[in-house]
Amino acid sequence: MTAFDSLWGAILDVGQDKDTRGYRRYAWSDADLTLREWFRDSATARGMGVEEDRNGNMWAWWLPPGWTGDPTNAFVTGSHLDSVPDGGAFDGPLGVVSAFAAVDIVRARGVVPKVPVAVAAFSDEEGARFGVACVGSQLSTGALSADRARGLRDVDGVTLAEAMTRAGRKPEALGADATLTDRIGVYVELHVEQGRALDLVDRPIAVASAIWPHGRWEFTFDGAANHAGTTRLVDRRDPMLAFASSVHSARSAATVHEAVATFGKVLVSPNGANAIPSRIRAWLDARAADEATLTALVEQISAEARGHATQDGIDLQVAVESITPIVEFPEGPRARLQRALSRLGDIPVLPTQAGHDAGILSAKVPTAMLFVRNPTGVSHSPEEHAESDDCNLGAEALADVMAEWVQ
Repeated sequence: MTAFDSLWGAILDVGQDKDTRGYRRYAWSDADLTLREWFRDSATARGMGVEEDRNGNMWAWWLPPGWTGDPTNAFVTGSHLDSVPDGGAFDGPLGVVSAFAAVDIVRARGVVPKVPVAVAAFSDEEGARFGVACVGSQLSTGALSADRARGLRDVDGVTLAEAMTRAGRKPEALGADATLTDRIGVYVELHVEQGRALDLVDRPIAVASAIWPHGRWEFTFDGAANHAGTTRLVDRRDPMLAFASSVHSARSAATVHEAVATFGKVLVSPNGANAIPSRIRAWLDARAADEATLTALVEQISAEARGHATQDGIDLQVAVESITPIVEFPEGPRARLQRALSRLGDIPVLPTQAGHDAGILSAKVPTAMLFVRNPTGVSHSPEEHAESDDCNLGAEALADVMAEWVQ
């Protein structure tokens, strides 16, 4: 059994729903805390020092012989351990498991690092519980304020601060990490591909060129609750109609702009089968190849939604929840990855439409990404997949990169 296979098997049942077979590993949930203990145990078993920083991000350190003082200019690799609702097994954990496996592979080759090496697991990357993605990395870089983070609420009204307190953490410590730029020399994130580009060209590994700009917007449609059976159609102020029309409009607008737009999360009040809704809260996820296109897309979707709302006598509020600008990974680290992987032949260079901690960290430190083939092309679903041979090859590739960087 390979290092990767052993590590991977240890977490496959954590947070998996027995009916859907999808994963529900939400930030600061029991599943999340279990995975944090697995991370700590995996690091300890390798003689790596472990810390959880002020923002809940986990770090496992492999220091060069005789190293004293704080780590600096480190080669850092990893990803995240949380999931979307009923997500797949690979999105996030593949990068963390591969990072520990790469450490084992590099050590087995007899490599002695000249700079510190760290495996990182960033907190709450998906934003599934509190609505904002990449909370741990955004806090660390200062892109998300501590006050806003502490006040984020889940659907049950529990704040992030309350959830952290229940988990034995100190939310008052949240904030920008002043040591980030000193400690990280480069951050290389390995991730399962969230699409079929590699499958279509029959290649197992790719290097990332860029991350599309993307964001989330909350649309609140306010109407009037009433009886579903006794209220005449002409007397209704049903926000569901304006919302449904807006969903169709968003799809059409995305097609025109060669982008993507999705209303994937909806809360209905009062949510009764025999009641006309009073309010629809819906979250738009929009992504485009450049920032101008993204802005134009969201402006069109918002304008058309307001038109639908006005026609149906509905009030509409649109609020920005988060916007992440385009990330173009620097040529230097990208070229270095390609050189380190030259034994694999030509390495495809691909953009990605999905957001990642590497994209957030790129504002402060050099970053790069590797993708492992996903033959289904499916992500954020139990059908997400990567073959064992490709996963092991990904860990080997990450080890090649690590070895080249730290010697």
